[in-house]
Formats: sequence, structure tokens, C-alpha cells
Amino acid sequence: MSFTVVRYSPELKPDWDEFVCKAKNSTFLFYRDFMDYHSDRFVDFSLLVYKGNEIFALLPANFSAGIVHSHQGLSYGGFVFKNDIRLTETAQCVYQVLDFLHAENINELKVKIVPDFYSSCPVDDIKYVLWLLKAELYRMDTALIVNRKEQLPLQDRRRRSIKKSNKYETSIRSGGEYELTEFWNKILEPNLMERYNVKPVHSLAEIIKLQRKFPDNIHQYNIYCNNMIVAGTTLFTNKSVAHAQYISGSSEGRSQGHLDSLFEFVMKEMFNQREVFDFGICNEDGGKKLNMGLLDWKEGFGGRTCIHNFYNINTEARLNLTTMISDDE
Repeated sequence: MSFTVVRYSPELKPDWDEFVCKAKNSTFLFYRDFMDYHSDRFVDFSLLVYKGNEIFALLPANFSAGIVHSHQGLSYGGFVFKNDIRLTETAQCVYQVLDFLHAENINELKVKIVPDFYSSCPVDDIKYVLWLLKAELYRMDTALIVNRKEQLPLQDRRRRSIKKSNKYETSIRSGGEYELTEFWNKILEPNLMERYNVKPVHSLAEIIKLQRKFPDNIHQYNIYCNNMIVAGTTLFTNKSVAHAQYISGSSEGRSQGHLDSLFEFVMKEMFNQREVFDFGICNEDGGKKLNMGLLDWKEGFGGRTCIHNFYNINTEARLNLTTMISDDE
């Protein structure tokens, strides 16, 4: 039975979303309602790979300057696979995608594979296929994660900071639109502009819209001191992983230990339901530079390094997979 590749179009949304729900290495970021919130910024080039009439893989992607990328509007991407896909079928899917792109006169595919800790079962088959393709590893990001089964104790400095926060009258609140607005307007946007002269990836209107669409996946936690917001975090959660998409505190929130106190609470709250807490990356300059202060803070909560790899694939390299593929199954 042969494999075929189809470019995504809106009428395929139900099929796409149903596959995302069942795939072994998918997250809610791959649902079309999330991917399409910023469709005006990207030329979508997402692909579906079928074996017969059944979807075996997706590639959330966009087209820019002659290159197809793992969707640049997402934190991660790459191939999303059927739960029980076999190694040779993985090779078939990748081969067919590269063949499809080559026929479209596209010579490069850049992918950032989905981090392993999001997968429900082993996913190293794609790494083997990438090795056979001689894919160029052109970037690494270092995410700091805490695994509940092997959780390390808090660093002494973090403990002291939390004790400092406990001397104040504080409260932690979680919710939706109001808490997001407080955090965006009073903490996150002012801090990013002052320290880095940038804005958040998501505008306030966008994050509110997304939270309405995904109320079970997007959560806002804020900590208040004397009823004034001093720190917050926006979490993107999946079945087994809680990811801190945004982390920020006022000068008082940081110096008085309230940001640390917030994360002690949030991690305990999230670990009641999930196995992994993902603090996000500590990198700048395309992965080449570490933000040492951020690294130290995240490691202080027991975070340890998990690599996010970026690969560049020449579509002509698909020929390296010919010994693994066949159409007779």
C-alpha cells in the first residue's frame, strides 16, 4: 500500500485535529485552532502523509524564502506520528515528504523535532532517519525540566527566597482573562520592554483568544502582595507536561522571593496531574549563548537539561532512505 502526501487545506481540519488527538508525539499546539490564530503572519505549508486512506504523519509547517520550516509560529514542530508507527513506516513518511517538496522545487526542510518528554512512547525512530539523511544539526536549545519521578530538592537559595516571601501577606490566584490582563499589562510587557526592548510573542488579545479556545490547556497563575500583582506565569499544559510559556516578576516580586514562592506552589499543583514540569529554554542568539542567571534560577528548582534539536535536511538526501522503504505492505 503506497504512501501519499497532501498539503493541508481547511476542509481537512477535522481529520488533522482527530489525528493530533491520537498521535504519539503531539500537543495541543498542533490543533488548527492554535496554529491558525496567527495565520496572517505565515504562509502555511503543513502536510499530511497517508498510507492508503489512513493518516500516518503530519508536518506542521510554513513556507518562507524558498524553505519549508517546522512551523515558525510554534515552540516546536517537526513530524507528528501515528501512535503505533514502525521504523520503516517512519522512513517512508519522511521520504515521501522530501520527495513531495523536491517536486515542488523546494530544496530545504528545516525541522525542530518535538521534545521527547511530550511523547507517549519512544520516538527515536525519527532521529535514526535523520542520521541516515545526514541532516545537519544546526541549532540546540537547552530546556530545563523537572521529572516528578526523579525530582531533586530545591536549592538552598530558593528555599531562603521562599521563606522571605512567606513573611509578607501574599495570595496566589489562577484564572483566565482578568489574570492574564493583569499579568500582561502590569508585569510581562513592561519587563520585556525595559530589559530586552521586545514584546511577548503573543499579544494580550491573542493569548485571551487562545485561552478561551483551550481553557483546559492554558492557565494563568499570579501572586499578589498586599493585593498588588508582583509576579506571574502562563502555563501551556498537556496530558503529562506543564510548560511555563511566560515567567516574569516585578522588581519586588523577584527581590522579595514572591516569584520563587509562586513556582513552588505551581509545581506542586501541576505535579498532582502531570509527570514533567518544563521551565522552557535558557538560550539566546540561536542557542549559542546561555542566559546564566536564568539557567541558575531554573536549576535551583531541580531543572535539568533536555535538548531541543533543529535540523536542516536537503530534499535530495531522501535517496539515502531507499533501502528502508517499500510499497508492498
